[in-house]
Amino acid sequence: MSAPRPYDTLLSKGEDRRQLILSVAQRLLARNGWRNTTLAQIAGEAGVTTAGLLHHFESKDQLLHAVLDARDRDDDAHADRSGDLLEQLGRVPERFERSPELVGMFATLVIENLDPAAPLHGRLLDRYRASLDTVEDGIRRGQRAGRYRADVDPATKAVEIVAFLNGMETSWLLDPSIPLTAVFREYIQSLTRQLMPDATS
Repeated sequence: MSAPRPYDTLLSKGEDRRQLILSVAQRLLARNGWRNTTLAQIAGEAGVTTAGLLHHFESKDQLLHAVLDARDRDDDAHADRSGDLLEQLGRVPERFERSPELVGMFATLVIENLDPAAPLHGRLLDRYRASLDTVEDGIRRGQRAGRYRADVDPATKAVEIVAFLNGMETSWLLDPSIPLTAVFREYIQSLTRQLMPDATS
């Protein structure tokens, strides 16, 4: 087996360093927010110079979007948006516990960008609306299949479900000792009663 070529080794080290910078940025953003996190702080904790960081990310904005891209990829890798809605909700606590820094970073960025003039407002609003669409589509699939009641308004119920998820993120980040799985189980049971057709009708 031939030894790796020097250029391949450099590429591998460069990608490792890029991933390290992203990981450090996620941790600092979750702790300090974007406004209170500097490129110099991220570079220092990642063990690179600011110039070295800028070799991988041309600006603070580019790094911020790269961090959000990583969060989106993590969601996409673990979500089945065409599957059963209630089953997917039951898996959400696993996502919280698997990637607490991604959850914390995203929650912090949402709060920092509520103002329409904030730099990430548009992107985060689009992400919120996409979440609503995903949940609404899941309810409509269940209705078409006869599993869910036809008189439930999918758009309204989607807002409620996404609000529950966002609220649980914040509550868990504030107090990780809350019984996350039990709370989700209770909510899903309540949601099941609301969505399922009345067996006696």
